[in-house]
This record gives sequence, structure tokens and C-alpha cells, in this order.
Amino acid sequence: MFKEVKTAQEYQDVLLIRETVFIEEQGVSREEELDEYEHTAHYIIGYDEEGQPIATARYRGIDDTAKIERVAVMKAYRGKGMGKKVIVAIEQMAIKHGYRHFKLGAQTHAIPFYESLGYQAYGQVFMDAGIPHRHMEKYITDTEQL
Repeated sequence: MFKEVKTAQEYQDVLLIRETVFIEEQGVSREEELDEYEHTAHYIIGYDEEGQPIATARYRGIDDTAKIERVAVMKAYRGKGMGKKVIVAIEQMAIKHGYRHFKLGAQTHAIPFYESLGYQAYGQVFMDAGIPHRHMEKYITDTEQL
């Protein structure tokens, strides 16, 4: 089940996922992972049947664009469709807030995943926290359904 983060405990669950995936697994420093947008971004959190946090993402509104960031799925839930569910959930939340244009910086290994969800890569490969990324974007028209 995915929901918009509204409580301090839900935000702590977001941090637990990000610390596990980005800091412990991928070796991103805490200083790089936690940024100045922590308390202004909009977050989504997913829980399993036992109430354990399993996936998260956030977006920031930049002009007319929702910039999706910090997409993370706990290892035990990867390859089970959870990544798609978290992206659809964050897009739906942003749409409710009036956004139809989405951008993100995808780790290069994840580009095919985002392409399967309608994103298109553009620009050159760039490094973020020592990991190669590419910019991607997607537009949703009023008639399109997620």
C-alpha cells in the first residue's frame, strides 16, 4: 500500500529505506543523501502486508515540472513490480497537485525500467554521488491515464 507521507513516523520510514538502499548498499554519503529539500519535498511511502516500509520516492515542484527523486525499493522487494508501483504512486500524487511534466535523474542501469514507464532519456551521462545517471522526462496529457 502506498500513501503520501504525512507523519513523523512515516518520514522516519522513508529515511530507513533511503539509508538502507543509498547509504549502505550503494555507498552514498549521508551528507549527499540528505539535502536541503528534505522538509519541502512531497514523499510517498509503501508498506508490505506486515506494515514494514518497502519503497519510497519523493518529488519537488520546479516551475511546472515534478522532479522525481530518491526512488528506492528494499532489496527483498525488487523484481516484483514494486518500482513501477512507487513511480505510478508518486506520479498520481503529483498529478493531483497539478503537474503533467515529470523529470528525473536515472541511474544508467535503471534507464530501461523508466523507459518502460514512458520516460525518455536526454542529455549526456553525468555523475551524481559517484554513480552515472542520465536525465529523463515524461509528459502526461489530460486524456492519458497512468
